[in-house]
Amino acid sequence: MGLLTINCGMFVRYYGIKELSPRNSIISTKFSARAFASRKPMKKSRREGRPSKSFTLQTKETLPEDINGLADMHPSNDGNTNNGKSVDSTPPDIISIPSRSNVLQACTITSGLIAALGLIIRQVSHVGSMEGLPILDCSTEVSFGFELWHLELITGLVLIISSCRYILLKTWRYFAESSDTANKQILSSLQPYDYLVVAFLPGMSEELLFRGALLPVLGFDWKSVIVVSTLFGVLHLGNGRKYSFAVWATFVGIVYGYATIMSSSVIVPMASHALNNLVGGLLWRYTSKSLE
Repeated sequence: MGLLTINCGMFVRYYGIKELSPRNSIISTKFSARAFASRKPMKKSRREGRPSKSFTLQTKETLPEDINGLADMHPSNDGNTNNGKSVDSTPPDIISIPSRSNVLQACTITSGLIAALGLIIRQVSHVGSMEGLPILDCSTEVSFGFELWHLELITGLVLIISSCRYILLKTWRYFAESSDTANKQILSSLQPYDYLVVAFLPGMSEELLFRGALLPVLGFDWKSVIVVSTLFGVLHLGNGRKYSFAVWATFVGIVYGYATIMSSSVIVPMASHALNNLVGGLLWRYTSKSLE
């Protein structure tokens, strides 16, 4: 999902300008003059290896309190050292966490657009097939039908995929980091019952498009399964998700593709995908240390 992010650099610059009062400006001017007058003692003290008191005083008093805190958190690295050790000025990676309303809105809009695209492709394939064009009719190859034995297939898919994901989280560090970053961005601001929305809407809409429309249009065979699953995996990159998550999504897409061919019903991958999303989200929420 294309979620909103906060430009922390712009925020800091705005905050710094906002917090500078006339009093701080006067103090800054006064001590800048002192710093100019004490430039020679500063150079002399540097040659002798001693810190300059006037520079320290000027820096401390001209910076507002909050900007001072930022300066302490991200020290400069233009040749300075700290007890003989170089200081790394690179700030840590910042993970932006959108608000609950932004997450739910993005999820709803994106899922609606994906589902609409899937329905359009299915309708176009139906009309084209009726007109004699050499394409498969999605509505006949993959229906919305449901039979009792589909419950067993859905249960098996949920157990297999959730178990594989749990094993990978424990054994593949890159996959665990990628999944955790994405979950922090999307799930951190949500309430527990919101997980139903972000689990079922994407699961149902994505399966309608990929397994209910693209798969039968491309041939409804193992070659089509591989192509659609690869596309499915690539589109899961971004929002902190790296190649490891794309590999996982491709594998899951292959499983859902073959389940669709077995059942000839889009309901099976829809339900499996949604339930796996829900299990994964709840498992992260109640086991992740990031929410403590």
